[in-house]
Amino acid sequence: MSIACGVGCVVVIGCIRWAWKRCSYIGSDDSEAWPIATMEEFEPIPRICRVILAVYEPDPDHPQYPPSNHYRVNYDNILKRVTYEETQGHSPPYIIYSDHENREIVLAIRGLNLYKESHYKILWDNNLGKQMFDGGYVHHGLLKSATWILSRESETLKMLWMESGKNYNMVFAGHSLGAGIAALLTVIVVNHGDQIGGIPRSNIRCFAVAPARCMSLNLAVKYANVIHSIVLQDDFLPRTPTPLEDIAKSIFCLPCLMFCLCLSDTFMPEDRKLKDPRRLYAPGRIYHIVEREFCRCGRYPPEVRTAIPVDGRFEHIVLSCNATSDHAIIQITNETEKALQILKESGDETATTAPKVPIFDRLQTIEEEHKDALERAISMNILDAVTTTEEEESLEETNIEIKDCQDEDEDALNTLSKP
Repeated sequence: MSIACGVGCVVVIGCIRWAWKRCSYIGSDDSEAWPIATMEEFEPIPRICRVILAVYEPDPDHPQYPPSNHYRVNYDNILKRVTYEETQGHSPPYIIYSDHENREIVLAIRGLNLYKESHYKILWDNNLGKQMFDGGYVHHGLLKSATWILSRESETLKMLWMESGKNYNMVFAGHSLGAGIAALLTVIVVNHGDQIGGIPRSNIRCFAVAPARCMSLNLAVKYANVIHSIVLQDDFLPRTPTPLEDIAKSIFCLPCLMFCLCLSDTFMPEDRKLKDPRRLYAPGRIYHIVEREFCRCGRYPPEVRTAIPVDGRFEHIVLSCNATSDHAIIQITNETEKALQILKESGDETATTAPKVPIFDRLQTIEEEHKDALERAISMNILDAVTTTEEEESLEETNIEIKDCQDEDEDALNTLSKP
């Protein structure tokens, strides 16, 4: 009897300890060791969030979801707005926006619409390990949507980039479902820049806001110098490793799903997660906005942390009442605005003295962080991870191909200009 009581006590204590660890785990724990982002690197993010939010507005003159600091988007520069009727279920709606002030051509894609069956079909069109791409694994349905958008808009984007004198940056952005599509669209364009007039990798950027997990770890690290993911505190989607079809089916009982995932997450060894090449992750470099602390009511001024994590890339589900509200694009937009304002104010305070981290040094640091992440992926035996040498060779090959395309364009123009 005493032995049974002792075993029972051990089990109860173990369960209480597990429950305490899980319930006390908060989103900010994922990035507590990450460095703080600088104002220069974070500056485009609130602006891009406003452009994404504009996709949700059917009537720009009467906005339904105006951010706290207004849109500041010139609706005359929305060159194309593609609706549900035009996409015919192949992708969410999107816009093409020309930002002349910041010299950017932006293709922004809206997020998941719970009332659209076509969005669920995109999410469900995937099985673990179903789709290989560029030496890794990607989400099949999201890749199909990205391919469809590129085949439809490549000529438009090419024309806009040519008209800009090939000086504008090409920005792909999206929220939630659209963020995953935008990330994979970026990977395609980086590898096939000739489809948009030979645009070089250095002119391509992606901002994935609250992204779905869409690519394997080797690809997430490989494209970290092009793709930037933005995650607000406890957002559930970038942390959810389950097949997205299960999320869609359980969306109305999300707390139950998250609790089950916590149990699964607890008993799965970390190295087993990392060594599964089919496991999908949030893409690229991650900017984590944190604003809440454990056992503290309310919010504190948002802090932006950034890194290219290899292990610990949002592997733990957070049991939080804010897990779904932190996924909302309007909430993320408002918090990015606050975070940028804080970064600007801290920059103004040190304006009379030399900055702690000069811009050029920070750019070098970002490059070094990417190389370190690639090397760490190799050292951890991540399947199909590329070395820095292979990455540089890939970039050189891409640049050669792009130069050949540009030479062909110049020859064609010279031929046409001859009498």
